[in-house]
Amino acid sequence: MAKEHVHLVGIGGTGMAALAGLLQESGCRVTGSDRELYPPTSTLLRSIGLEVWSGFDARHLRPSPDLVVIGNVVRRGNPEAEEVLDRRLRYTSMPRLVAERFLEGRHSIVIVGTHGKTTTTAMLAWVLHHAGRDPGFLIGGVAQDFDRPYRRGRGTAFLVEGDEYDTSFFDKGPKFMHYRPDTAVVGTVEFDHADIFRDLAEVKRAFSWFTNIIPGRGLVIRHEDCEVTREVTSHALSRVEGYGFDSGVWRAEGVRDDGEGSRFRVLRDSRFLLEASLQLSGEHNVRNALAVVAAAVEQGVPAREIEAGLASFRGVRRRLEVRGEEDGVLIIDDFAHHPTAIAETLRATQRRYRGRRVWAVLEPRSWSLRRNVFQDRLAACFEAADEVVIAGVYGTEEIPSSSRLDPERLVKDLTSRGKAARFLPHVEEIVSFLVRSVRPGDVVAVLSNGGFGGLHERLLTSLERRSKERARI
Repeated sequence: MAKEHVHLVGIGGTGMAALAGLLQESGCRVTGSDRELYPPTSTLLRSIGLEVWSGFDARHLRPSPDLVVIGNVVRRGNPEAEEVLDRRLRYTSMPRLVAERFLEGRHSIVIVGTHGKTTTTAMLAWVLHHAGRDPGFLIGGVAQDFDRPYRRGRGTAFLVEGDEYDTSFFDKGPKFMHYRPDTAVVGTVEFDHADIFRDLAEVKRAFSWFTNIIPGRGLVIRHEDCEVTREVTSHALSRVEGYGFDSGVWRAEGVRDDGEGSRFRVLRDSRFLLEASLQLSGEHNVRNALAVVAAAVEQGVPAREIEAGLASFRGVRRRLEVRGEEDGVLIIDDFAHHPTAIAETLRATQRRYRGRRVWAVLEPRSWSLRRNVFQDRLAACFEAADEVVIAGVYGTEEIPSSSRLDPERLVKDLTSRGKAARFLPHVEEIVSFLVRSVRPGDVVAVLSNGGFGGLHERLLTSLERRSKERARI
């Protein structure tokens, strides 16, 4: 019997690439296409041997697949989407297929929120795996501790990184509404995704809908220090347990960041539960770990096993990931898609590399950062950086000038705050400037939720060349 052929339109997204792997593990023949493919998902897709095309073409659907999964980046007018509709091929969305094929009969743990979803999902998956619980999971990023961001698993739990973004052009509801949560982790909730949400009120409505589908026997684990998170979960009919520094059932006490990671005590209802040690820096990662402890305890994992899992967790690619060091200059990569994420990333970088000059290089690439909704707020996010470089707004042709972030104005605002900043629109200019300006001991934090024109590799190569040229003198 021939394998079921499933074709993914928009396979280059982190969630879609992980779904492709799950489908292949399930015995399907998987193909896919996307406009642009770049690491780490391009590397993943290549490693598992899928047939993937760069660019969209109706011919990719001939002969007809048994099922087409249409990603949420795909719009009407896409030649493959039009082919699906014209020929009435079977199609579905990524979240719907995940729910139908991988969540049935499992304890669904869904991690949602504006920030920290990927790290929290990966951390919880590792803690459960380390404790021998063999969870299934779908992570929207590449965890350092797993060779792939997905696993079917044989254990009770299946973890999904849930997203409030819309599902597809034919289903405008949030993706996380499909995942049937038994346990829900709700992190910080802020305004984001300015391309589909008009304001914070619309974002809050989406998270309130999500709370409404958690069963009475379920559990909401929420960021208790976030007023908006408390608000959107206030009507929950399930049990609710909060986590935070200032309030909640789960609290962190005695937090220390020694440059090698974070150490803190975890209290439950004011009683000591465990001593946590993380290889990750930053208060945001302490909060992520508190949520993980709460979810792991709900799964029956003993405190000593949670401690061991947390201590051995190595993090997620593109979250303060060290990409290399050349000529004494350390290059770090971070997904940074939102002002809050930028500020937390830079504070964590400053603490981890105390005494070193920190450069922040931002590519405004996420839909929210490309728009001017955060224009007035962005300048305050770079306080922990010593030097700032702002690149050109990605895909300017897609954003009307009246709605687009003004990077030159941002640089002026940074300068007025006493920050050394400059606007360099192109990658070539940025590399050339940095190679002339950085010195041994500096740390360069590259902030983008895309490929940034290969800036990391180009900068490392140029610094290596600089080092060799100096050695010849």
